[in-house]
Amino acid sequence: MIDLTSLRGALARFGQLFKTRDFIFHDGRDLRRFSIAGRTQVGLAAAGAVSLCFSAYGVAQVGSHAIALTGLAGKPLTAEAQVAQMETQVADMQAKIQQIRYVADVRAKRIEARQAMIAAALDGQGKVQPVAYQPIDPTAAKVAAAYVAPLTKVEQAQVGLAVRARAATERRYAVAVQRAKAVGIDPRRFMPRGTAMGGPLIAADSAEATADLAADAQFRALFQTWKKLDTLENGLISIPSVQPVANLSFTSNFGIRSDPFRGTAAFHPGVDIPCGVGTAVYATADGVVDRAERLGGYGNLVEIDHGRGIQTRFGHLSKILVTAGEHVKRGQLIALSGSTGRSTGPHLHYEVRIDGRAVNPVPFLTTADYSVAVRSPDLHAVPVSNGPAASDSAD
Repeated sequence: MIDLTSLRGALARFGQLFKTRDFIFHDGRDLRRFSIAGRTQVGLAAAGAVSLCFSAYGVAQVGSHAIALTGLAGKPLTAEAQVAQMETQVADMQAKIQQIRYVADVRAKRIEARQAMIAAALDGQGKVQPVAYQPIDPTAAKVAAAYVAPLTKVEQAQVGLAVRARAATERRYAVAVQRAKAVGIDPRRFMPRGTAMGGPLIAADSAEATADLAADAQFRALFQTWKKLDTLENGLISIPSVQPVANLSFTSNFGIRSDPFRGTAAFHPGVDIPCGVGTAVYATADGVVDRAERLGGYGNLVEIDHGRGIQTRFGHLSKILVTAGEHVKRGQLIALSGSTGRSTGPHLHYEVRIDGRAVNPVPFLTTADYSVAVRSPDLHAVPVSNGPAASDSAD
């Protein structure tokens, strides 16, 4: 026999499957919290289940008595037949509860994932993860529609936030592009050559499915825009953009100049920065040390590969503090300045090279504020004393 006590016990056990879900919305200015307690979820499901049960039972009873009164049935249902009928109704009720639970779980997980994406994109912090689209069975969606209506409203609000987040991300991307162009670097250098796409075909065979796919398209567009921005910003980290020494000035610029030893016109592939022997020299971007050795007119040299065809060179050093193959960070102490090699006095010779070709380092040094803000440790530079003016010629 199945009685109401057993039914309530089943509903109580089912209620344990629900948990309280908190959703935090960030619209770029304010934080808003939306919470659906586990008790509320259980109450909604239980109310619907009991309503379905008693409605079905009442209809069955009325139908049974009507048939008996008209004489179409030989005799009223036996007690065993009534119990079997009730068991069928309870099984149907339990199936509907499972459908409601399935739809609510899919919707809640989708909301959580989408909100994490929106928050990361708006705040510019953390990683934006793509939201995997999980279609919902149309029959289950119809059964659960009334009970997940609050979640549906939340999803609709999220679509609007996704559009705003994408617009904000596009603005950040435009700024990053301008920063790359400001130092003469094509932003396409940092972008992947192509984007692979694919996946199973999911037909939108209902209004609900069409709405879900439309919302999913907005979040996929947000993710793709953020991925493009993230790739570019990570590329900008490889651009040398902090001062190699604490006090920055130049005694010899990049380009054609009079050679300090011969007095004839010669090309100078970097800039000369005056500083006393033993002045701290810092890596100007993350990278891997290619060379840490004595090299011709450079004297003691450190060369760092920053990836994407970008290198920096530091010449005339008195002491090298890194080794070839070592990974270094922006702002890391790598050497002490000196006057080794083809030099007339203590100073630092500094170069930036792109695809093996020396370029003017000055624009990279004058845009340091942006790249430092992207990702850079604080620099604890040691005070230095300027040495005599010096010129450089490097092989």
